[in-house]
Amino acid sequence: MENVLRPMIVVGGSVVLALLIGWSVDRLLRRVDDRHSETSLWGLLRRGRIPFQLVLFAALLRGSYDEAKLLVEHRIGIGRTLTLILIGAAAWLVVSIATAVVDTSYSRYANAHRDPARVRRVRTQVALIQRVVTAVVGVVAIAAMLLTFPAMRAAGASLLASAGILGIVAGVAAQSTLANLFAGLQIAFGDMVRLGDTVVVDGEWGTVEEITLTFLTVRTWDERRITMPVSYFTSKPFENWSRGTPQMTGIVFFHLDHSAPVEVMREKLRDILRECPAWDGRDYGLAVTDSTPNTVQVRALVTAKDADDIWTVRVTVREQMIRWLTEKHPYALPRVNTTEAVLPPGQLPSATRTEPDGAATTRHNHAHTPGPPRTGPGRG
Repeated sequence: MENVLRPMIVVGGSVVLALLIGWSVDRLLRRVDDRHSETSLWGLLRRGRIPFQLVLFAALLRGSYDEAKLLVEHRIGIGRTLTLILIGAAAWLVVSIATAVVDTSYSRYANAHRDPARVRRVRTQVALIQRVVTAVVGVVAIAAMLLTFPAMRAAGASLLASAGILGIVAGVAAQSTLANLFAGLQIAFGDMVRLGDTVVVDGEWGTVEEITLTFLTVRTWDERRITMPVSYFTSKPFENWSRGTPQMTGIVFFHLDHSAPVEVMREKLRDILRECPAWDGRDYGLAVTDSTPNTVQVRALVTAKDADDIWTVRVTVREQMIRWLTEKHPYALPRVNTTEAVLPPGQLPSATRTEPDGAATTRHNHAHTPGPPRTGPGRG
């Protein structure tokens, strides 16, 4: 009877005690969260109740297993399994607590600061720090699990003895990975690019959606995702439209006929911008910036508070200006000239020549039009 009751008491007591302590801690965190609703820390810590109960159960069962005298012939294997579960659950709990603290710190900072650029910078740093902590905890947990095996402890001494050679080989083999790793840390703390920044990479315009220690994802305007190594942003130039102030200046080009009414177009541009909500009212302008034998290049300059609004202003100006020119000033649109140019006063056409006696004779370039048909040799 004792051989049956002892294992039941030990195992059942460990389970009941772990559940009881976990339930008590969860209720305590819930009460603290209700009293301090201004912070989300206590509510986030409640997410770790499952790994916390698992740690308690594994620790209690591992400490009292020898007293249970259950499956004595498998005592070593069961004890090692409980140790592995304890290590894994402890790593899970540490990651949960670190995530709760990091998320709470970011939420407080985001609520206290209204500058979007600074908030995106901290968000990028927090995300990378969280990934680094998770990776470090995972590596330490795996190393601790491996060290529970005697064979691995014996191999550890040999690995430490050849650490120099292994370090060189690993450095050469993982050169690209290490470069991306350090580039990710440089991006996080160097404020080069942040989550939510508007960038232009290889001619593609998009928003930074994800930054990890090895790669970066840009979401383009047409919902595509461009994934590239983070080392690209530390070794090649790229456009970051969100650096500094988000205000931007946009340009719209028009190719028009030489007779285009520039002054009237300048007034129309002002009217279009006044009716465009995306225009921030800082500045505008219209000028002829270039000319060719057939057209002139007219540049309209507009401003907006950020990259999204500047796009809206540019397309609005382009659409309404072209429609207005088509309806009110169609002669201003570019066309191909098919008539002779108008000569200055007093200048003879190039087809006119002077005879020796001083009489001017004009050659006609158009095709000869035949007269009435001749009806016989007696024509007059």
